[in-house]
Amino acid sequence: MKSKIILLVTALLFLNVSFSQDFGPRKERIKALKVAFITEKLNLTSEEAAKFWPVYNAFEEKQFDIRHKKINAILGQMRGEGGLKNIGEKEAQNLLNQIESAEDELHNLRQKLTNDLRPILPAIKILKLKKAEEEFNRHLLEKLKERRGK
Repeated sequence: MKSKIILLVTALLFLNVSFSQDFGPRKERIKALKVAFITEKLNLTSEEAAKFWPVYNAFEEKQFDIRHKKINAILGQMRGEGGLKNIGEKEAQNLLNQIESAEDELHNLRQKLTNDLRPILPAIKILKLKKAEEEFNRHLLEKLKERRGK
């Protein structure tokens, strides 16, 4: 019962933040589902949840920025004006360097998250978080495939 209350309060707080950031309804729903899924899988205490979610939300924002601003900009360059057929070796090398830099940034961000969570959560819950994120993403992809298949 206690974990359900924590789950509900966390989801409501997260939804409130999402609404204030002017996200689309689908993204808000996915974020709320992810919060509920992670909270359930980690079985966070109220003290852990209070410390965990600000750290995790900051990580998610930075990860979103890297993926959607940097990587999408690079992919856009690769798709533009004939795609990869019309770029030279020097430009291709530059794009490859940009991709590697963004991937390094994501890796470093993931390491920072783990280091930031160590004083907040026991190691087993950090491992459960990684597993829960993977399970949630797999579940989302399955739902997307189901919808596209219909």
